[in-house]
Amino acid sequence: MNTLIRIPLLAAVFMLAAGFVTPLSAQNAPTLSAEDYAQIMMLYAKYPQALDSGNGEAYADLFTADGSFGNRVGRQALIEFASGRSYETSTVRHVPMTPIITPTAEGASGTVINFFVDMGTNPPSITRASMYTDTLVKTPQGWRFKTRVNGAIPGVAAPARGGGGGRGGAPATTGN
Repeated sequence: MNTLIRIPLLAAVFMLAAGFVTPLSAQNAPTLSAEDYAQIMMLYAKYPQALDSGNGEAYADLFTADGSFGNRVGRQALIEFASGRSYETSTVRHVPMTPIITPTAEGASGTVINFFVDMGTNPPSITRASMYTDTLVKTPQGWRFKTRVNGAIPGVAAPARGGGGGRGGAPATTGN
């Protein structure tokens, strides 16, 4: 066979084979099942209800025993943080968008933009926005937050002090 024909033919066979073979790195990549995604979405859905209602036990149940939210570490610190809130004392509610969930070797990572909506104004108004960055792990009790950090939305300037407005991100030290 002519060398000029053999090289393109070998190249075509190689490219065809490469398209049908899954790279080794993709074979070992972590994955999540549909049930995992559903359970993680439920975890995200329970978060604002537990926090805004002031149900410290329910809030802490969303985390691992040694879980953290910002600088609050462990079950008792999480219970104390959430227990200081209630529907009766605040009209501001957490309204998260749809989270982005990514499988990791340890479980999953997640990010979600959250709006703080004051339900006491007419019409309700967005007072600020922030982004949660999460480490999630699967436990015998289901998926839980291992770490949760609330910070500014990348690329969005924080609002001026004393401001609020719906466009700014919460500062990285926000405790919500």
